[in-house]
This record gives sequence, structure tokens and C-alpha cells, in this order.
Amino acid sequence: MRTVNAVAAPSATEPLIRTTIERRDVGPKDVLIEIAYAGICHSDIHTVRGEWGEIQYPQVVGHEIVGVVTEVGDEVSSHAVGDRVGVGCMVNSCRECENCKAGLEQYCYEGNIGTYTAVDRDGSITQGGYSTHIVVDEDFVLRVPESIPYEAAAPLLCAGITTYSPLAHWKAGPGKKVAVVGLGGLGHMAVKIAAAMGAEVTVLSQTTAKHADSERFGAVAHYATKESETFDTLANTFDLIINTVSAKLDLGAYLGLLRLDGVLVSVGAPPEPLPVQVFSLFNNRRSFAGSSIGGIAETQEMLDFCAERGIAPEVELIDADQVNEAYERVMSSDVRYRFVIDASTI
Repeated sequence: MRTVNAVAAPSATEPLIRTTIERRDVGPKDVLIEIAYAGICHSDIHTVRGEWGEIQYPQVVGHEIVGVVTEVGDEVSSHAVGDRVGVGCMVNSCRECENCKAGLEQYCYEGNIGTYTAVDRDGSITQGGYSTHIVVDEDFVLRVPESIPYEAAAPLLCAGITTYSPLAHWKAGPGKKVAVVGLGGLGHMAVKIAAAMGAEVTVLSQTTAKHADSERFGAVAHYATKESETFDTLANTFDLIINTVSAKLDLGAYLGLLRLDGVLVSVGAPPEPLPVQVFSLFNNRRSFAGSSIGGIAETQEMLDFCAERGIAPEVELIDADQVNEAYERVMSSDVRYRFVIDASTI
């Protein structure tokens, strides 16, 4: 075991603090990564504040991780010391179920092992990326292309793949009209990726305050959802709607924006249930779906896609001492568009 510096939540109600945690020794198939940057995801905040269920404390979160390989196990073949790599939302899975064998480890029947708050293979609780080092099985480590700016790469491991996966699955591309609900950490990536895929993208945000950003990211239109006429104007318009917000929505109103066989996909996860009136699905044969992250192969596909097309998240780099302030700013939507911790300050 090795002791490393970290920033952890001591409880659901206290500020995050500096501390140390233990990382396992590097096993035959393991990779030791010196973390360079770690993104702050809204999921981190939900988790440490107990909004998604009880967890064990102290807890280190963070599942948007990029760094450099500093040691590899004897049987590692896919990564080498000095490689620039990343780790996303999971660090293992059963490897044996139908979904895992299909490269869909995120939907492992036994439940994938999350990068934090999960029971690891040695019985310990996984600790995430707000730390200086992490040890991960080589099969769950991604290659980060050099052309992606290092400080901006980390959010791709959650925000990037969370939006890329449904856009790819429901075939966003030329001739498709895609709406993105919310222009935050997830939403701005959904706009950039959908536009790069060739879709016609519209942003649906509470106000028009970010209209200029929407267009800069590739959207052709931006509508304010606080204006009731928006839902009349856009009725029966979209093939696909990606809902990125973690707040309660009037799903019936948004379902009404779908054309024939249109799909509303939620990737944001509010803590409370979202009621669906079944009759709102009948017209136009609409569907309401959910999507998680992507599997390891698809996550690598996403990274390569972003590298080839010059796509990167918009980030604000912070020191470890600014994490608690950053949490409050995320909750008040005061970030454009993703906080990233400089791990050298941990």
C-alpha cells in the first residue's frame, strides 16, 4: 500500500478537507497513474452530500481523471511508463456477463465498479481522482491523444462520454435535428459533439443568456424554456432531445417537441422521480429513455473523435484549496463550463 495526498469529504454536511488515503500496490495487471488534472462533476456533489444514497466517509470523489503512467504491472501490455492516460467513471466490472462481453461494461449485470464509493475487488471502498495518484486495472485505463489540451481533457471522461454515447446510439448526424436541454458541463459537450457529428443542434435553456456560447459551440438556435411560446413554436420538431439537467422537468412539455419516432434521452439525474404521463408518448410514437456513460471501447472512440475534430471542454482551472468554493459555484450555475483541479496543488 502507498499513502497519497487527497481531498476528501468527511461527511455529507462538512466542507471537503485535505487528507491522505491508501492506494493498493501495483498488481500484475495494474497501472499506477500520477494524476495531473481531475474534473469536478455534478455527480461528485450529489454523492458526497448523500443525495444519491448513503456512502461511507471519508470519501474522495472525482471520476474525470487524466495523468501519466509512472509504473505498470508485469503483465500490462496496453500502457507503458510515460503514457498520457485517463480514467473515467468505472475501474472494473465482472467481465463475464452478456453486456461486459459486448463492450458495454457500464451496464454490467453485477454492477460495474465505480471509480469512487464502490466496493473494490479487495473489499475496500474505491476512492476517486481528487488525489495525486490512482492504481487502476489496465483494461479500464484510456489513451488520451496528445492533440487534446491536457488541462481540458479530464471532463471528456464523464461529460464527454455521457453525451457522446446517446448521440452515437441514436445516430445523431446529417439530416437529424437535435435539441440539448441545459448548457452546463454536460450540455456544452452535447452541443459540440452533436454539431461535429453533423446534426442541426438547438439549445433549450432557461434563458437566452448563453445564446452566444451556444452558437460558438455549434448550435444553430437557442430558445428560452421560461418562455411558454417556446414549446408551441418548437412542437413536433426534433428527432432527438438530450436532457442534461439534474433538475425536475415537465417531461410532457419536452416530449411534445419530438417529431415522429423522436426520443427524449435523460443523462442528467435529478434526485427526485420524474413522472411521465403515458399519453404524452402515444402521439408521434415518442420514446423516453435514459443513458449512462459508455463502455471502455466507446470511451476511447469518443476521445479519438474529439481529438480528430478539435473538440475539448471549456474549463476553469482551480487549485485544491478552491474545491469547496467550486462546489457552491456549480450549485449556482456559476461556471463556464467545467471546473478542473490542478492535481499538483493537492
